Amino acid sequence: MTEKVLAVQQMQDYIAVHLSEKITLCDLSCTAGYSPFYCARIFKELTGITPAAYIRRLRLSSSALRLRDEQCKVIDMAYDAGYDSGDGYQRAFRNEFGCNPYEYAKAPIPLPLFTAYGVKFKTLWKEQKSMEHIASVFVQVVEKPERKAIIKRGRTAKEYWSYCQEVGCDVWGILTSMKSLCGEPVCMWLPEKYRELNTSEYVQGVEVTMDHTGIIPDGFDVITLPAAKYLMFQGEPFREEEYCQAIEAVQLAIERYDPSIIGYVWDETKPRIQLEPRGERGYIELKAIQSK
Repeated sequence: MTEKVLAVQQMQDYIAVHLSEKITLCDLSCTAGYSPFYCARIFKELTGITPAAYIRRLRLSSSALRLRDEQCKVIDMAYDAGYDSGDGYQRAFRNEFGCNPYEYAKAPIPLPLFTAYGVKFKTLWKEQKSMEHIASVFVQVVEKPERKAIIKRGRTAKEYWSYCQEVGCDVWGILTSMKSLCGEPVCMWLPEKYRELNTSEYVQGVEVTMDHTGIIPDGFDVITLPAAKYLMFQGEPFREEEYCQAIEAVQLAIERYDPSIIGYVWDETKPRIQLEPRGERGYIELKAIQSK
């Protein structure tokens, strides 16, 4: 992994921690250990946008989630997002999401929230690494109710990176803006019966209640999933540089696990589910089971 990638990741990490504070290019320069000019250049090179635009979009997305979930005033969101007036915040919000923050607060709709993907993760995924030790994986039976899933299909994708290449990474932002039964979006590997002709096995979506009546974003489909039991496999918390090994450890545990020892067999008629890999909680996948 290059020093350039590490420097940009350090700047992204700093922004994430200090998002509610004033952040200057000098702050990022001190964090990364390079000149402000060089930091600005490599940040845009690897993320596609300037540090200022990156911070602005993150703050607007954060404020949108607060407007959705909290009883807060738009003017307070404006100040928290770094704007001197409500008018400036309203213009920025409309330019970013295409709607007025007052209207959104009253009737939230799916929005293309900005998702800050760490530049380090994509590099780590491409690197070939081997597991140096056997990680612990926690296994638990969980139950999911009958529900709907609002999904975005790809074309031929069977995993995350090929899916992003087919549909783009912005899908996750839209899904994050939608309230989910499990509190977050999910990725799924769909069995054949849930797939349409010439669409991908791997999809991203959000699980919602059966009586969900909210807006379905353009290009998304709705499928109905039956109530089911799952085995949830959760790995150890991991550091960023252990991202790929963390996924590999859980998927290897799933491959080796025999559910018959607890009276079940795999149920291949239900989607396999993947949650967003987060270092602080470990990598999580769920695979459906049924009684023997």
